[in-house]
Amino acid sequence: MLAGRAWVGGRLQTVEVGVGEDGTITALGKDLTGDRRHDVGQSVILPSGLDVHAHFREPTAGERVESVDTGTLQAAYGGIGAVVDMPNTDPPITTVERLEEKRRRAQGRLAVDLLLYAALTVPERVPALARVAAGFKLYLSPTTGIDPPPRPERIRPLLSAASVTQLPVAVHAEDPRRFRPTAGGGDDGTVAWNAARPPEAEEAAVDGLLMDAPPGLRLHVAHVTLPAVADRLRRAGQSFEASPQHLLLSAGPGADARWKVNPPLRPPPAASELWQRFRSGRVPIVASDHAPHSAEEKARPFAAAPSGMPGVETMLPLLLARVRESSLDLPVLVAAAADRPARLLGLPQGRLVPGHRANLLVVDFRAVTQLRAARLHAPCGWTAFDRWPAIFPAEHYLDGRAIVSGGEYVGAHDGRVVRPAFAPGAARPATVEGSEASRAGPGDDAPPGASARR
Repeated sequence: MLAGRAWVGGRLQTVEVGVGEDGTITALGKDLTGDRRHDVGQSVILPSGLDVHAHFREPTAGERVESVDTGTLQAAYGGIGAVVDMPNTDPPITTVERLEEKRRRAQGRLAVDLLLYAALTVPERVPALARVAAGFKLYLSPTTGIDPPPRPERIRPLLSAASVTQLPVAVHAEDPRRFRPTAGGGDDGTVAWNAARPPEAEEAAVDGLLMDAPPGLRLHVAHVTLPAVADRLRRAGQSFEASPQHLLLSAGPGADARWKVNPPLRPPPAASELWQRFRSGRVPIVASDHAPHSAEEKARPFAAAPSGMPGVETMLPLLLARVRESSLDLPVLVAAAADRPARLLGLPQGRLVPGHRANLLVVDFRAVTQLRAARLHAPCGWTAFDRWPAIFPAEHYLDGRAIVSGGEYVGAHDGRVVRPAFAPGAARPATVEGSEASRAGPGDDAPPGASARR
């Protein structure tokens, strides 16, 4: 068992967390009986995070800068116990055969659990894919590995087919009909990239989604960048996420292609307002959109460089440091990084309650460090958050077994490929809430935060 301070019952209190032989939390109390007791002292016990949006690039033809091995290892160090891997690979995951091959390749190589999404491209393929996939990803604009996007008249049939499965459908929401050419071919950096893929493209795509989405669709909008879009989705009761890059970075002069992402970084007012919504609990989920490219690729002229940045290892440490400096409340972070992602994905974890999996972190909030690319585990070798303050978990447990201890990975690479409990053909454990309760809603239960310091 673990003994120490934990966020339980809406407050930080001293408890003991009992862990059963099956890797689940058996009890929480003051004086539990057990064979082994590990007192974490002044550290805090938290549920592991879940990252609902990452790109581990496998399979990929040619030179590889990422794999499920390296990607899930970064997740383990960063306090993430389960990761959703997106399907825009080479070749893209559009068939059952490709999905099964990806699952087979992952076995025995995972530092944490993995959920595999399929690309939502052909309505007739959806029923068969739903029996294997953990969810679907729909790309409304061209992106790495997916080209071209579906024609507008095809979107509603795709969403209707997916709604029957009850699996989550994550959507990259940009309308390419609103994209604009940029002066200088786009080599003017993040300011020009924001103009090329303007806010109107995101707003139009989300408006269209809300009109086309059938009742019962488990819609989840990826990497929202605009406060107005966040407000629109909250009013509609839909799940959505924001990424650390869109919460903490903004478009400005002088930024090179390391800061090139899709959707673009927005100017400071929008980024600041989105952060305010996140820290007050009005952004339900935070996700990394981990999308690494080599330093050589990112050194190309801005227009020629690929979009994306690494983040699965740094997302939670960056935000834990914000908790330490009192610009973000701990319950807001735990809800956005653990509880609501678990509910969206139908997984019995993300909270410290009996019956949930003992995927746990031990965090010493006094152990603030500086992010340095050389100390991270991303093969791409760089981070957009170099020298930012961060707090890495001192210990990470998967099903009660230590996978990170003393800053080193000590696991056995026995993470699993998992699916939502409500997925077709999957048994629903009694510890997972029903479909309505498990939807990652707008987050009214999260308390407001303290004053922000950006």
